[in-house]
Amino acid sequence: MTRHRPEVAEVITQAAAAYEATYGASGAQRRILRDLVRCRTATLGGHTQQCTACGHEVISYNSCRNRHCPKCQGRARARWLAARAAELLPVPYFHVVFTLPAPLGPLALQNQRLLYGLLFRAAATTLRTIGRDPRHLGADLGFLAVLHTWGQTLQHHPHLHCVVPGGGLAPDGTQWVPCRPQFFLPVRVLSRHFRRTVLRLLRAARREGKLAYHGQLAHLGDATAWARWVHALEQVEWVVYAKPPFGGPRQVLKYLARYTHRVAIANQRLVSVTDGQVTFRWKDYAHGHRSRTMTLDAVEFLRRFLLHRLPRGFQRIRHYGLLANRRRARDLASCTQLLGQHPEAAEPSMASDLAASTSPHPCPVCGTGLLVFVATLAPDPQTAPLPWDTS
Repeated sequence: MTRHRPEVAEVITQAAAAYEATYGASGAQRRILRDLVRCRTATLGGHTQQCTACGHEVISYNSCRNRHCPKCQGRARARWLAARAAELLPVPYFHVVFTLPAPLGPLALQNQRLLYGLLFRAAATTLRTIGRDPRHLGADLGFLAVLHTWGQTLQHHPHLHCVVPGGGLAPDGTQWVPCRPQFFLPVRVLSRHFRRTVLRLLRAARREGKLAYHGQLAHLGDATAWARWVHALEQVEWVVYAKPPFGGPRQVLKYLARYTHRVAIANQRLVSVTDGQVTFRWKDYAHGHRSRTMTLDAVEFLRRFLLHRLPRGFQRIRHYGLLANRRRARDLASCTQLLGQHPEAAEPSMASDLAASTSPHPCPVCGTGLLVFVATLAPDPQTAPLPWDTS
């Protein structure tokens, strides 16, 4: 007997009406709840596949394609990674994490587009400035940055994961400058520069009248209170963490797959959804990465889940420096020539391995035939009414 596997959509079905009664819901939040409930159900339509050998039929329903949906990220991730395979350099890669301090969290929630964009800008400025400094590397870097807004228990925790080749192009473009073995850039220097840059950008945003203050932050509209608040941020250490380097390009791609198309919580982490309670697994990084479980009221679970809704059209994966869209092809060609090896030569099967994830699947019954398309299923909007629709 197949064991029931709980999903976020199940929580929404059970608790969305209670959530809206307690907190209200914006149009964007309603759209997320609606899409996740309908994802891969007859509501969105689908198609039928048939085995070429035994005739077994499989019905597959369409995805909602909402970027906050736990079910919809796999195929998008495979396509994105296949495109990245040809851009990897045959050098060690480093993972650098930039985290906004907790006191900035409430301001970020009230000014998401501005503060999340500011986080990208400050991290990129920091990496490129310190990388170009001849006292450290003296080279132009290339890197990608991915925004995550959550911690393991779904609390608001905005931070950037940056994946950076261990080196860069010399200022005159004539040589590849490698970093020291097992060492990229000093994290203390990165941290201080990051803090200084974020606060400079925050002050500029305030001067230009771009920041909003509501509720518990209303007092920041007063100049004296704002100055005290910023001064307190200047006195604490900001967290910038550089992990040890990866191996070759294949390891980089596997690592990227863990971060690029993630949502706040995957269905696989859910343990149970019963009696208005949601139990899920989380990693306790403060105590040796121990695996633990947490149980939340379903309404509180949805509140935390919806904290991580991104502004419409906001880009959560961005490329900088040598990997920026406008210069990527030219600069990567120069880098691979200077390194004397094309990245595809080191890992010739990466792109084909990733592309295989979107190829026809073998039949689950006979195992010899392939499942091929035979018919389209029209959407049936009556099969999944919205969870808050009580009519």
